Amino acid sequence: MSETLEPKTAGTPWHLWVVGILATLWNAGGVFDYTATVTQWAPYMSNFTEEQQAYFYSFPAWQYIIWAIGVWGAFVGSILLLLRSRFAVWAFAISLLAALASMIHGMSLKDVPEGASNPAFAAIIILIGVLLLAYAWWMTRRGVLR
Repeated sequence: MSETLEPKTAGTPWHLWVVGILATLWNAGGVFDYTATVTQWAPYMSNFTEEQQAYFYSFPAWQYIIWAIGVWGAFVGSILLLLRSRFAVWAFAISLLAALASMIHGMSLKDVPEGASNPAFAAIIILIGVLLLAYAWWMTRRGVLR
């Protein structure tokens, strides 16, 4: 009688692929927005007024770093979810904390140009981040993520 010390892993449920692909596409949008803003990509930034552009370009370096951790962490978490890695939980958790910090700071600022901030959209981003973290944690508990 031989016993293995490896934990038994569950098969991959169909919904992991749906959630993982949708999460990757959603978070790729965040990465694109961040990258286009930081690089001041004219075709993208022309959608904003000069006042809004000046506001985005005036962020301190630490805010760009927090924003990067938020969007890139979520994107990496989505890829890790598709790879069935338990580290997706950590990536989503770190991303969510960074997104919360960035949004709390952004909403506390005064003199934000009209249209440069959308609290409803920020709430949706946070909600999706919480749901992705919960899903990754649930898949880890079920033994799907290893």
